[in-house]
This record gives sequence, structure tokens and C-alpha cells, in this order.
Amino acid sequence: MKQPGFFDVEERLARLSGLGDQLEAFSRTVDFEAFRPDLEKALAYSDGSKGGRPPFDPLLIPTPVRPDSYVIA
Repeated sequence: MKQPGFFDVEERLARLSGLGDQLEAFSRTVDFEAFRPDLEKALAYSDGSKGGRPPFDPLLIPTPVRPDSYVIA
């Protein structure tokens, strides 16, 4: 397997989009930003005053919504 090139990721995402990416369809249908306040409240992130890694964006949650829609062969 060769090393990915500089534009390989962009080309792959463009191809996936052309085939009908389910996550793009979800994003057009569902306003995930509406969930941000509730997610931040539930996750209770610290303010970062003690240092450490910055918290993950709580809106990364839509990523595993439909893992069965992506067939990995």
C-alpha cells in the first residue's frame, strides 16, 4: 500500500460526496448545533484553568450515529 498523497483525502471525500454521503444528508436534515448546549452541560467540561488537553468538540457525536451505513470491505 502506497503512502497517501497530498490531495488523496480531498479526492476521496469528493468521491464519497458524489456517491451520496449519509453524514452529509444527516447534516442537511438535522441541526446538530441545537444539541451543543445540552451536550456541553452534560459533559461538564472543565474551564481549562489547570491545563491539560483541550476538550473534544461535543458535536463529534454525530460521527458514529450510523456506522452501519458505511460498508467496510
